[in-house]
Amino acid sequence: MADSQSNAPSRAHAGAPTSGVIHVRTRLTADFTVISNALAQRRGSAVTVGVAAYISSLPDSTRVTIPALCEHFSEGEILISRALRELEAAGYLERRRERTSTGHVRTRTYFYDVPGGGPDTDPDTDPDGPPEPPKPRRPRKQGAAAAVTPASAPVEETVAAPAPAEAEAPVPLADADPRAVAVLTGLRRVDPRLILSAQETARLAPAVTRWLAAGILPTHITDHLTARLPDCFLTRPVGILAYRLKETPLPVPARGAELPARPVVLPMRNCEGCDLGFRSAKPGRCRGCLTGDQLRAAG
Repeated sequence: MADSQSNAPSRAHAGAPTSGVIHVRTRLTADFTVISNALAQRRGSAVTVGVAAYISSLPDSTRVTIPALCEHFSEGEILISRALRELEAAGYLERRRERTSTGHVRTRTYFYDVPGGGPDTDPDTDPDGPPEPPKPRRPRKQGAAAAVTPASAPVEETVAAPAPAEAEAPVPLADADPRAVAVLTGLRRVDPRLILSAQETARLAPAVTRWLAAGILPTHITDHLTARLPDCFLTRPVGILAYRLKETPLPVPARGAELPARPVVLPMRNCEGCDLGFRSAKPGRCRGCLTGDQLRAAG
């Protein structure tokens, strides 16, 4: 007896899901990228997840500027820049401005597999993680000749940086003005991110003392230092605070100081001839009536 044949598909394996996606796994040994489920399953924009997966697959030193990403994706600059801001706010992306040996400022991008995480512990990776931004160089003394170097290749994503200002010698925190220290330590009540160390407080205290000596109230100094701060600090906030305290306001004039004389305002009078209003030191006739009287007397 011949075996019966059927065109019906065979039943699924026992335990296979009856609905939803069924993965067909293939073991990859090259040209693949590992990303976390927290990133791949991130709720929100699919463009953000796609940009993150694309950046994760790129080798080091690949440009990931907005124009470079727009050349790869079909989305425009608005969606790409929004995706980069979301990744930066979530901690996956970090952009630092670093000073090169030639005095220029370069923007470098760091991408983390895990927000706030460090590099892997493989011996081939750098155990110290991404380099910290180099400290600004000390200004040269006046009269010192600047070294002239031959023309070199342009640095990618660089802009000219102004010469660093001469740093003010900090005073010991114990010798600082207590009022200035109170203003600086109270900034955290307005913005919890403005937590300053003892060294940073000693560095900013002389500038705050000058503001207080100029007659600026402590509440006004606090409002000036905490207004319109960026959403994310790439470095310690002491740099922003020092920049805002850079220019000392003019002092308030002391009471009794000579003020410029105000012009004398003459009172209003009514003309005795035509009842027209005019300003004069004493009652009498207006200019029109006086001119008419002079013409009649001359005629």
